[in-house]
Amino acid sequence: MKRSLIIILTLLCLGLLWSQPAAAQGNQKDNPFFKARTTPFRVPPFDKITKEHYLPAFKEGIKREQAEIDAIAGRRQAPSFANTIVAMDHGGLFLNDVNAVFYALLSAETSPDLQALARDVSPLLSAHRDNINLNEKLFARVKAVYEQRKKLTLTPEESFLLENTYKGFIRNGALLDAAGKARLRALNAELSLLGLKFGENLLAETNSSYIVVGNKDDLAGLPDGNVTTAAETARTMNMPGKWVFTAQKPSWIPFLQYSTRRDLREQLYRAYCMRGDRDNGNDNKETLKKIIALRVERAQLLGYPTYANFVLEERMAKNPDTVMAFLQRLWSPALARAEQEAAEMQAIIDREKGGFSLASWDWWHYAEKLRQEKYAFDDSALRPYFSLENVKQGIFTLCNKLYGLKFVKLEGLPIYHPEVQVYEVKEANGGHVGLLYMDFHPRPGKRGGAWSGGLREEYYEKGKRVAPISFLVCNFTRPAAGAPSLLSIDEVNTFFHEFGHSLRTLFSNGIYRDRTTPRDAVELPSQIMENWALEPELLKLYARHYQTGEVIPDSLVEKIKNSSLFNQGFATVEYLAASFLDMAWHTLRAGESFDVRSFETGAMASLGLIPAIVPRYRSTYFNHMISGYAAGYYSYIWAEVLDKDAYEAFKEKGIFDPATAKSFRQNILEKFGTEDTMTLYKRFRGAEPKIEPLLKGRGLLPETK
Repeated sequence: MKRSLIIILTLLCLGLLWSQPAAAQGNQKDNPFFKARTTPFRVPPFDKITKEHYLPAFKEGIKREQAEIDAIAGRRQAPSFANTIVAMDHGGLFLNDVNAVFYALLSAETSPDLQALARDVSPLLSAHRDNINLNEKLFARVKAVYEQRKKLTLTPEESFLLENTYKGFIRNGALLDAAGKARLRALNAELSLLGLKFGENLLAETNSSYIVVGNKDDLAGLPDGNVTTAAETARTMNMPGKWVFTAQKPSWIPFLQYSTRRDLREQLYRAYCMRGDRDNGNDNKETLKKIIALRVERAQLLGYPTYANFVLEERMAKNPDTVMAFLQRLWSPALARAEQEAAEMQAIIDREKGGFSLASWDWWHYAEKLRQEKYAFDDSALRPYFSLENVKQGIFTLCNKLYGLKFVKLEGLPIYHPEVQVYEVKEANGGHVGLLYMDFHPRPGKRGGAWSGGLREEYYEKGKRVAPISFLVCNFTRPAAGAPSLLSIDEVNTFFHEFGHSLRTLFSNGIYRDRTTPRDAVELPSQIMENWALEPELLKLYARHYQTGEVIPDSLVEKIKNSSLFNQGFATVEYLAASFLDMAWHTLRAGESFDVRSFETGAMASLGLIPAIVPRYRSTYFNHMISGYAAGYYSYIWAEVLDKDAYEAFKEKGIFDPATAKSFRQNILEKFGTEDTMTLYKRFRGAEPKIEPLLKGRGLLPETK
């Protein structure tokens, strides 16, 4: 988790060392990172930061934190929790400020200059982290405090911080000999650069993956909004009079759903699913091979047989066997359901005398036909009721009902792109909770997907809470020709999901900045929000036709409810396939050679995956696997056990019950990462989670089929 941002003067208040502050201030008088924040709420001055400001700020931040570490390690006083563990937790504020801003823009509004800068900065940061983790004097002090932990009077949060600080040193090589430490440094530096390269290649591939339609007759079947957006995309690419469909979800999914041109559906689908696997300058196969090989070596250097063993030691699952058993429990019923769905779609193809077998690029098209056949409605009939603004207000309404929150739009604050919106989040009594930045639509400089993080994480300074700044980034359907942005059901769920992450950031309320949350639990705050998205009680409060203002009719609400399990076999199987693929890569051992394509094909064949389904992410564009979810993509469905069970508590008391919401906020959202996750969960729910709500929610119990 990124550390909280705070103004530079905090370092003086904490009594930690500065590295040549006067000289630095003088040399960098025009650099915003070297100045006290005078912006409202001390937000980043995006309007004043240029690319030239980052590298000097990174170098100064590294210098300052190293001085702080040297001061802690060199203290003559006996090691204590306060002068060692707390002092470390309060350090690195200046560097974190720079990190948070730079990496937010690198993902949401990048450029060749920022990408080049990231390649320069990455090895500096890698070496800096190693200088801390491999500092023998510092580790000796941490170990001394850890060894006297039973004699100390620590709060649960303090005990948790101490435990994780000590383990962090061990897991980052503190016990290695000199040769081992040197090799670890080299591995870390190379891996940091390879991760950047993978992401850069993927962004370039996504931006260059599209099809161009020049004949209006080839647009048959497509919704007007999709056609209009494609024409606008073509105009921005200097192809007026044509239509461009891209590898961004708001473009390619509607095309696959509605286009009657099977050949064009195949072209666009292949443009999407071959990203990073075209043997061109942006090919990711060799980069992935190097990453996997270096991860195996790193894990074994640290005493683990595989990278998955290393990663999972700190997760709720604890080991690969537990993960595989969990996934296998879901795989068989999900695959059976997907095979049934495929048979139903093949029957439609045969009735239409299509003369072909269902392929992966056909699934969306015939699933949409099957949905219309079974439930007499399609996704395009729902979109008019889900304008982006209405969905946003629906989320605000939900948060007000649950937590009493108020959202006030702010104008005039520095933003990194004109499309960014900023809201102040307030308590029911008007107290300041934090700020929320939201950025909704695709751009060439924005990576794919959706995410939420912290431009500043909450923590306490001199007993006073420093309010967080959350940012939420998506790639939703753009407005088209006089209409607002009209979201698909998938996009609605994504918005609720990411807002759950933002609530975790906004509500976070721990004393210390270091918050350790197992990756396989981190999706609980986000996924539980999805449960409300299509609840009839909430739909009536926000789903209104963008033209008439008509509340979504009961007939459509009933169809949404009746079709809630539709296509769940596919959705579960494509996700589980990617989770198995992630585990297959990260349970490799040293010396095992592989070809990326063959390895992926073999892994899927061993599962019995049907040809009409491809993993949600193929290896060469599996960015989750590279940038944080390595041996952890299973986490979404693991956390779904938690979120579905937790939502049962709301259903038992009423989905807007403020007492249940208060308990969830206080025990989960505020304290995430300050104590053991299961301890926090049981404090909220009164027991460990049951898997049955998940199975029921995905239609994998016999009675839900």
